[in-house]
Formats: sequence, structure tokens, C-alpha cells
Amino acid sequence: MQILLCNDDGIGAAGLIALARRLVELGDVYVAAPDTERSAASNALTLAHPLRARPVDLPVPVKAAWAISGTPADCAKIALANLMPQTPDLVISGINRGPNLSVDIFYSGTVAAAFEGAFKGIRSFAVSLDNFSADACYEAAADWGLRCIRRLLELPIEAGRVYNINVPGIDPQQINGVRITRSGLVDYRENYDHRVDPYGRSYYWIKGNPEIVDQSPECDIVAVKAGYVSITPLKPDLTDFRLFELLGDAKDF
Repeated sequence: MQILLCNDDGIGAAGLIALARRLVELGDVYVAAPDTERSAASNALTLAHPLRARPVDLPVPVKAAWAISGTPADCAKIALANLMPQTPDLVISGINRGPNLSVDIFYSGTVAAAFEGAFKGIRSFAVSLDNFSADACYEAAADWGLRCIRRLLELPIEAGRVYNINVPGIDPQQINGVRITRSGLVDYRENYDHRVDPYGRSYYWIKGNPEIVDQSPECDIVAVKAGYVSITPLKPDLTDFRLFELLGDAKDF
């Protein structure tokens, strides 16, 4: 099996190394990751200047690895188009430092890299850990990520989808199991701290804590907070088909 592994935390991120170490059990792993952290880059692409792909050595027996001077989506695109010897069987992105749940999937570079595989009709997965601390246990998250991916591959899952896996950032022995979830709804109620730099110039720094609006147990963020690994199937087509039908019947536009 040929596997492309990407992320948004950068080529040296602990989560990427931990996941690569487990994925080599599935097949040949190729890594294409940003040369520096590119969190919250979403689906952004580099258009105004060229990309550089620098081969690097990782402490894992992967087939090849490249540090790329672009976004997570850039990394997946250039690997699929030029760097890999053939189209991979799987595109996997992660393990992200912090969760990618609810509305965050729209901002996530981790999820965006996985969607590049889905756009090509490849079975794709994003793996994230609900923990931002420096001593987060990525090995346990990698175990759960591989376990979920193995199980999903046993099922007749559709290609051209992203299976968004989020692991609770708790003691692995306290994880309650796995739930298939839908994307929930949160409201960050963002605000920006207004500060002044040493030169007297104003700048702003975003802040905000999520308020869970949809408390249904089938929502991704609710499941993770309850101690379950969340798997949310996502698709590239964002069309609201109920409104598509309604507006299709409307007259006099």
C-alpha cells in the first residue's frame, strides 16, 4: 500500500513522527509537510512565488520525506502531482496538535491536506489530538488513529471522502471507545486583544473560547469531550441539497 502523509504543524512535528512510525505497518509511507508550522492555513495555495521541496531524513523508515515551503494543501498537491512515484492508496494528515472539530474543519490545514486526496478520489483521513500541551501523548493518539484507519479500510467506505478522526487528550486508559459523529456547531465569540508593540504600533491578537451550541451526543465535539474518539465522514460537495431543491422550484429570479 502506498501512503502519503501530510500535516500542518511542520515536518519535524512530534505528531507526524508518531503517526509515520505506525503507518509503516500498513505500507510504503511518503511524507510531504510544510518546512514550518502552517496551522489554520485552511485550503490556501501558494501562487505568487515558487515552491521548494527539500528532501529530509526522518527518524522513521519512510520511503521519502520532503520539507516544502508552502501550505498543507500545497504539500499534498505537489506530492500527488510530482513527488510520489504513483498515485497513493491513502492520503493521511496529522497528527494535529489540537482538535479539528465542528467549524474548525473549515480553518484546519490538517483537514485541508486530507481533502486534496479526496478531491482526487483517494480515501483520505485526518487525525487530530485534543491536546495543545508540549508533553501530549502522540503515541497513544497514533495507536487510535491506526486502529480507526484499519477498521475503516475493512468497511466499504467511499473514496473521495475525508474521515476526520479526533482523539481525546486524556489518559488512553480512560477513552470510552469510538463514535461515528457529525460536525457540530460552536460559537467562538471571538475578540481581539489590542496591544502596542515596542515601537508604538498597534496590533491585534485573536482570542476566544468555544461555546458548544449543539449539545447532541452525535456531534463531534460533544463526543470527544465525553471521552470518545470521534470519526466524522466529510465530503467535498458542500451543496445544501434541501435548498437546492427549494430554490430550483422557485420562479422569477
